[in-house]
Amino acid sequence: AGSFQDANVIQCAYNLNFPLHAVPAGSAPCSSWSAFSVSSPAVVLETVKQAEDRAEAVVVRLYEAHGSTAVAWLQTSLPVREAMLCDLLERPSAGSCVPLEQRGLRLSFTPFQVLSVLLVLRQ
Repeated sequence: AGSFQDANVIQCAYNLNFPLHAVPAGSAPCSSWSAFSVSSPAVVLETVKQAEDRAEAVVVRLYEAHGSTAVAWLQTSLPVREAMLCDLLERPSAGSCVPLEQRGLRLSFTPFQVLSVLLVLRQ
């Protein structure tokens, strides 16, 4: 009942196509953590990869999946020094600097827009 957004179809499809695999570990207790989180259910973090030409950087690709405009906060536990929007060839866009704020990176999306963010890490 309801829309595909209400039914959480995108997340269910990812769960079906990319199931979580449990890996046996030692008995030492460890706390859980997440390298990334996104505040909006309309925005999907699709890819995290090392940058092609920069060993100290990673590229994060996200897209808006609900066909709406959205503002999402991307949070990471990685030591980010600077962040910038880039194209699919990982070239920074003009005026591409994304300020690092307390809540993370504020990203604005138009319907079905794909954004690539180059995160330069502290050494």
